Amino acid sequence: MITAGLVDIQVNGFAGVDFNDAGLTAEALDRALEAMLASGVTTCLPTIITATPAELDARFAALDRSVAESRLGPLMCPGYHLEGPFLNPADGFSGCHPASAMTAADPALVLDLEKRLKRPILLVTVAPEVGNGISFIEAMIGQDRLVSIGHSALDFEGVDAAVAAGARLSTHLGNGLPQVLPKLANPLFAQLAEDRLLATFIADGIHVPPPALKALIRAKGFERSALVTDATAAAAAEPGDYDFAGMRIRRSADGSVGLAGLAGLAGSALRLDDAVRNLVHWNITTFEQAVEMASRRLVDALAPVLSARGITLPAAEIEWTDAMNIRRVRIGSEERTFK
Repeated sequence: MITAGLVDIQVNGFAGVDFNDAGLTAEALDRALEAMLASGVTTCLPTIITATPAELDARFAALDRSVAESRLGPLMCPGYHLEGPFLNPADGFSGCHPASAMTAADPALVLDLEKRLKRPILLVTVAPEVGNGISFIEAMIGQDRLVSIGHSALDFEGVDAAVAAGARLSTHLGNGLPQVLPKLANPLFAQLAEDRLLATFIADGIHVPPPALKALIRAKGFERSALVTDATAAAAAEPGDYDFAGMRIRRSADGSVGLAGLAGLAGSALRLDDAVRNLVHWNITTFEQAVEMASRRLVDALAPVLSARGITLPAAEIEWTDAMNIRRVRIGSEERTFK
């Protein structure tokens, strides 16, 4: 079976490497990207999470330099995803992001962060209810960026306003939410009901139980659903402790990732090819549908912002075994074969 390469638009790190490390090197990034290739990912948006402006600047600088100086970065990383600091700081909504660093939405900060980068910030996750949230979305669209709703308490009217302003995605829908919400008028139902939003899901069986994921995808509709990993340095790595954006996280034997010694999740240890297999094994989609949710669906979402910058993704493909394992991956002139 030959398919398009997989696309991960939310990946914080991989294979022991933290993309949010201000000391990131090209060598470390290449190790992570090689491991991502082995999982079928040929295009990714390295993701920087909530931090102070100075920390964001240092982390983006290291990431951008590492991408430019690496062997695989120029092929696999067309740009970046900024997840925060324009998120809802309330308990439950903030997740593992440091609430103390969250701020009103500021388009100038995004421009300032990007002006020293060789590659653009293509995707921004925002909670539109924060200060200036709606005007921020409009500004991001004016700057040819893709906007996703995440870590947000929006109700139906709020989601409608955010989408009218230009938001087009939901970041890891079903997560970044408190355990207790209004029964029906809540951010989950509001985003599920909005047909103009593409919902991304973390299909690891930990962030969303498989039966609940089946219900969410059925409610959203296959054609409006996509897969992400929200992977951290603990992905494609052994159980143990890892660094993540200045925090210490722990991968448990069951694959869950959380802040060391605390309850709750902090990203994932998910590989995108595992997410594809999971959807099939859980009888949620066919193999072809799962691959589409992890590839073409994201390419189509990114197409307008890539086109606006004259960015063309390299040709890429995966050869799968009958057991849905990766046999061969090609992106541009780079090709890998696996046993």
